[in-house]
Amino acid sequence: MLNGRIRVRELGFVVLIMVLITSVAVTGAEVTGVKLTLDWTPNTNHTGIYAAKELGYFAEEGLKVSVVQPSKTTSIQLTGTGRTEFGVSHQESVSMARARGVPVVSIAAIIQNNTSGFAASAEEEISSVEDFAGHKFGGWGSELYNKIIQTVMQDVGADFSTVDFVNIGMTDFVTAARHDMADFFWIFYGWQGIHAELEGLEFTYIPVAELSETFNYYTPVFIAGEKIIAKKPELVRKFLRAVTRGYEYAAKHPTESAEILLKHASELDRELVMESQEYLSDKYAEGVENWGVQKKVVWERFADWLFNNDLIDRKIEPEEAFTNEFLPIEEDGGSRASQGS
Repeated sequence: MLNGRIRVRELGFVVLIMVLITSVAVTGAEVTGVKLTLDWTPNTNHTGIYAAKELGYFAEEGLKVSVVQPSKTTSIQLTGTGRTEFGVSHQESVSMARARGVPVVSIAAIIQNNTSGFAASAEEEISSVEDFAGHKFGGWGSELYNKIIQTVMQDVGADFSTVDFVNIGMTDFVTAARHDMADFFWIFYGWQGIHAELEGLEFTYIPVAELSETFNYYTPVFIAGEKIIAKKPELVRKFLRAVTRGYEYAAKHPTESAEILLKHASELDRELVMESQEYLSDKYAEGVENWGVQKKVVWERFADWLFNNDLIDRKIEPEEAFTNEFLPIEEDGGSRASQGS
């Protein structure tokens, strides 16, 4: 009788172990935790990230992604030092960082074309680059944008020396324009432009991408450190497979994806998110067959311009600054080499 009880207990123990093993396998014993550092507070540039989290795309790749906002340390610094596996940044930041020896690489373009540009209250009557002359530009003290203004004005024969530069910090476009802090500003239309429209501000807008192909650079982009790419290439592939699906979903389902963003960032203005997402959804992969691909010529043009305008003190190699290698590009969508030419 005693032996029978022992056998039953042993059998029960074996069954319990099998259940636990099965449970661990089902719940994902190989889950890898990774950190993704944003470039700014959550907005519609990041919708595909939250879609990938909410819809289980990261989980299907065995990833548990923690999305964090930068503090005093930028995503470039955190990614370059390996303190975060992935980050959101911009081509201009990656280019300048690499010129300083920071080992970061752009692994995917979030938006294909630059959606930023110059905006001014309609009463300023600034509708062309020539109109910049004699006006005040409100920026955040970045030499990059001052040089861009100088370049586009010189291209049309306008007098750059007549422009005054005012540092308005992080003041939003609507507030700055209504308080006459400056005459014209640099804005990202998909967020600040939409916000201005919703606020009823009448304004003019000049897309920088239409002024010069050099300034149609990638902003924003996903980045990773060289060490992560070299030592954990499959992790990069898994991340990009999931996030690609997230942005493809956001492109096809602007309303549903906007709701997902609002769920994860409830502090955002609902109307702004909805309108912004409607605007951006067809911008993510505009003009390309595959989301995320980057072209060498885009990196070359902008890197040359940075060097020629003394914004970097040494040239960078475009092939080392970006890669399409880890994107889930299908063979019928073109090879990675052709996508990156």
